[in-house]
Amino acid sequence: MIEVHELTKRYGKKLAVNNLSFTVHPGRVTGFLGPNGAGKSTTLRMILGLHRPTSGTATVDGHAYRDLPRGLRHVGALLDAGDVHGGRTARAHLAGLARSNAIPRSRVDEVLSEVGLAEAANRRVGGFSLGMRQRLGIATALLGDPPVLLFDEPLNGLDPEGVYWVRGLFRRLAAEGRTVFVSSHLMTEMEHTADQLIVLGRGRLIAAESLAEFSARGTGQSVSVRTSDAAGLVPLLTAEGAKVDREDGGLLTVVGLGADRISEIAFEHRILLNELTNRTGSLEEAFMELTADSVEYLAGETK
Repeated sequence: MIEVHELTKRYGKKLAVNNLSFTVHPGRVTGFLGPNGAGKSTTLRMILGLHRPTSGTATVDGHAYRDLPRGLRHVGALLDAGDVHGGRTARAHLAGLARSNAIPRSRVDEVLSEVGLAEAANRRVGGFSLGMRQRLGIATALLGDPPVLLFDEPLNGLDPEGVYWVRGLFRRLAAEGRTVFVSSHLMTEMEHTADQLIVLGRGRLIAAESLAEFSARGTGQSVSVRTSDAAGLVPLLTAEGAKVDREDGGLLTVVGLGADRISEIAFEHRILLNELTNRTGSLEEAFMELTADSVEYLAGETK
């Protein structure tokens, strides 16, 4: 379990993290979301003791990370896939970490095989692609078989097969009862992977809730309607204040009226409906709406 309590970090006049409190529970994948500059990476680094908080605490299973002996046995992390000496081989990199954390040497080949790098074990890391470096970073996180795992943008550079593999890996790790905390800007992947979300904006907590609860907070709810008499139905719906968009295949997307009222209108005017389905807003829609005031850099913005 990861517990963050009233965590604050200042860099001079800049307030990077502001009185942040949340808990990441075991047995689930928790997504860590926020616009660029929201404080996600700074928070992860404070959890791992790499940055000292201005105030507040961040603990892993009740202990500060710096107080945990043989850290890789307790917490595995991927923060920067490029932060590896390019002249070392993948096997040598992991072997050094294993020795310093009293991890059996046999574990090195196990994790290299698990992440798909067994055949590249004796290649120098400097010649690796970004995707291969990401896999090596994940192998490093898994090396000590830890109960707590943190990943900062782990999908960067991975091909579709790699993304699919990582998605399954995170869910398997959570199913084993581990704490899995994943920072990502890929909303579609979080929809497929995360159970819970921690969402930041300008260093403050915006939400700490389930994926379904957060997605439902967006206003993008609509109703899909299919009918052979769209010409007759559309004016009736717009007359009641609905916004109706026509899509391919005769499908209508209706915003502003619920499915029950649409059904009543169609029944009153003897219009046959072939489909009537509620559609909730997506994670991406909810994220864009709820973090709109927290975006630090806006495309096209002039100052």
